Amino acid sequence: MMYWILKYVLLGPVLRAVYRTRVTGRQNIPEHGPVVIVGNHLSVIDSFFMPLYVKRRVNFLAKSEYFTGKGVAGWVTRVFMHATGQIPIDRSGGKASEASLNTGLSVLGRGDVLALYPEGTRSPDGRLYRGRTGVARMILEARCPVVPAVMVGSREMMPIGAKIPKRTPLEIHFGEPLDFSRFAGMDGDRFVLRAITDQIMIALDNLGNQEYADIYASTVRAQYAQEQAEREKALQQ
Repeated sequence: MMYWILKYVLLGPVLRAVYRTRVTGRQNIPEHGPVVIVGNHLSVIDSFFMPLYVKRRVNFLAKSEYFTGKGVAGWVTRVFMHATGQIPIDRSGGKASEASLNTGLSVLGRGDVLALYPEGTRSPDGRLYRGRTGVARMILEARCPVVPAVMVGSREMMPIGAKIPKRTPLEIHFGEPLDFSRFAGMDGDRFVLRAITDQIMIALDNLGNQEYADIYASTVRAQYAQEQAEREKALQQ
């Protein structure tokens, strides 16, 4: 109930009124049945603006740290995350990855909408990065349509570290559904998973205007963090 109140009564009308957004392709999202929306990830606001323009409830898999905060601030964050369709998952790898897969499959098993970011994390510099194959595995096991969705301008609207979104142009484009039914039963083949993931990233690349980098975003984030640490160390010497 809180999800719909936020979307249509409290938060949604304000965001739609203050931040004018151009949206295309909404008709590509099936009105019924399970569907996976795969998107690029430029800013934390991607998960708040995109669902505003989808008639159905959109569920996201979010890192569990958002749900474990202490005190009043932690409680508020936890309630807000649940109310906006965020589902906590452990992203530490190993058995946690299997649990995350099962969590996503349970959403799709109910016939609902699940949104995933194949890059696995926000882009550190605005480029589109290599996708993680876990998304492909979930898609094959769920046997459902896949709709690519691209945010354009969300990084400029709310860069990493910003507290409030700027009033800058924002576009959301939903592409035509992708059908991977020909690969049914092949979710254990790593070459098939990579081929599907690459096809998804190509669809996102064609739908948006980002430069593509064939490397994982997490690797680049780690490199940037190391370079920043080295610069700070040099200044202290």
